[in-house]
Amino acid sequence: MILYPAIDIMDGRAVRLRKGDFAEGKVYDEDPLEAARRWVGEGAECLHVVDLDGARAGHPVNLEHVRRIAAELGRPVQLGGGLRTPEAIAGALEAGAKRVILGTAAFSGDLLERALAEHGPERVMVSVDVRDGKVSVEGWTKAAKAEVRKVFAELGERGVEEMLYTSIDRDGMLEGQSNDDVVWAARAVGSAHLIYSGGIGGLEDLERLKALGEPSLRGVIVGKALYEGRFKVADALKVLI
Repeated sequence: MILYPAIDIMDGRAVRLRKGDFAEGKVYDEDPLEAARRWVGEGAECLHVVDLDGARAGHPVNLEHVRRIAAELGRPVQLGGGLRTPEAIAGALEAGAKRVILGTAAFSGDLLERALAEHGPERVMVSVDVRDGKVSVEGWTKAAKAEVRKVFAELGERGVEEMLYTSIDRDGMLEGQSNDDVVWAARAVGSAHLIYSGGIGGLEDLERLKALGEPSLRGVIVGKALYEGRFKVADALKVLI
């Protein structure tokens, strides 16, 4: 299982939110590159970057930070936030992102199909953000009526091979994940790959994820636990590999 240390960028700084609330952001690094250097220095092989400013604006805002991270550290970066047009997706990949993450925009129009056709399914991930058991859209602020399991199934039918499940209720809370939720999500994606995010607070949470043995569960995103020093990247890798 792959560990993805999270670097969320807001106002040009590395922050962490609580339950996706932009008003509940805590700054950990004035320069996101510093956070990226720290995680790579501890052994991270991949990085998860979210342009929170871009998510609010509806278009990428922090691509220069992405460019610096990718160029200096040479690690695969997956990037989400504000990628709502073909041009924005192309710009993110040109800036050095190995994979883009589509959110709300994947569920309307033909952007998803165009991105899959132009860049390949291995470079396009779709994020399914869940709050109170419902799909959350528009920067985690509104709940849609779509049944979550059906959303995963429909994405698979549309050709998506990489999916991200984020539990907004647990995001930034350090209280662990619901293994039941992870299991049904891992099975709902079918033959696709799933990355989980939300609530990881200690190595025991990673141990429980690993012990599930779900073949589609290929990775986990960890943010606040690393920033708060709950464990090191190297310790997490020993658990997950």
